[in-house]
Amino acid sequence: MWDVFKDWIFDCIAFFANFLGDWGLAIIVITVIFRLLVAPIMHKQIKSTFQMQKVQPLMQEIQKKFADDPVRQNEEMQKLYAETKFNPLAGCVPMLIQMPIFLAMFQTLREIGYSHPDEVYSFYGMVTDLTKTPANVISDGFGAFFPYLVLMLVFALATFLPMVLQNIKNDSAQRNQMLIMGGVMTIFMLWISWSSPAGVLLFWGASSVIGILQQQLTMRHLKRVEAQAEAARIEVEPVKVDVERKAKKKRPAKKH
Repeated sequence: MWDVFKDWIFDCIAFFANFLGDWGLAIIVITVIFRLLVAPIMHKQIKSTFQMQKVQPLMQEIQKKFADDPVRQNEEMQKLYAETKFNPLAGCVPMLIQMPIFLAMFQTLREIGYSHPDEVYSFYGMVTDLTKTPANVISDGFGAFFPYLVLMLVFALATFLPMVLQNIKNDSAQRNQMLIMGGVMTIFMLWISWSSPAGVLLFWGASSVIGILQQQLTMRHLKRVEAQAEAARIEVEPVKVDVERKAKKKRPAKKH
């Protein structure tokens, strides 16, 4: 079943490659289609992250207040989740749904050179062979290696950038912690990319860039909606207070 799924992915890439005349462009088109299909799932994940940023200060306050009472701490956390309608697992579920698709794409692009060796898998001449890894090409000279280096950097930095964007406005301690974690992940991704075929790097890099754009657009939308709701609440509050004040004035005085 898994091999059938991978063959279907290859057939889709091959269809666009024959239509567009380039395998690299076909991979980008497939990546765009894939990101459109999972866009609603990603929207839920980004929304969960947005809610997490608002709830996190309250969570930290509970953790400090009940540091010596784990049972009470857990009870207060559950109350907080219920009051704010926040589900801490909501951000994990979309990722779990996406992983099989990402894994199938990864394996398909990694094995494409062995399963169909007669094709020339290039990206408009910039990347001469999408089945080769940066480690395979570095001995051919810097000119041949440079496009692979660009794919490596996009592949790695696109993993690091979302962490920076999400935590740039947090307190300095938390921001520094996330930046260090992101830096370590970037180095780890560079290490992975060194032995990954260029087709995989192109797919993952394009997917990550699209994901970052979706994240920023969704975050802006959620912040705008929240600001509008807050403005509406501020406008309604004085009216409510004024109505209550007038109602009190109209009440007849109690006779003694």
